[in-house]
Amino acid sequence: MERIVTAILAAAIAIPVGCFFIMNRRDPAGSRRRFRRTLAVNAVSFFGALIVGSALMLSTAYAEGAAAADTSWYGTACLAAALATGASCVGAGIAVSAAASAALGALSENEGIMGKAMIFVALAEGVAIYGLIISIMILGKVV
Repeated sequence: MERIVTAILAAAIAIPVGCFFIMNRRDPAGSRRRFRRTLAVNAVSFFGALIVGSALMLSTAYAEGAAAADTSWYGTACLAAALATGASCVGAGIAVSAAASAALGALSENEGIMGKAMIFVALAEGVAIYGLIISIMILGKVV
């Protein structure tokens, strides 16, 4: 079973990288079509590997009985904690990039608003901390 999950993980990494290099030869650099295709291939391979891996994890747990079903909940809780942390960090990165670029633009016009600008950037970074707290709470319930 571990070999199958390892093969799925390797495919989820190798397919987008291979498609990126193949598309890089066909389309010129900076092409919107190449960007959209690369994003679509990455999303399909990531979510496909996630769905297949989750299905394999839960199917082996149900096939092996109640003892394995208890460990499957631990795996699901770890997956939930990882998704909470990962999604909140991606959201915080997007928010920080928007807030920091706006803060730099405002600072170039008026240097007196440095403190206000840093507060907005710090508030955007707080989203990642909230996701980390939620994942710690999830793992605290399981252990």
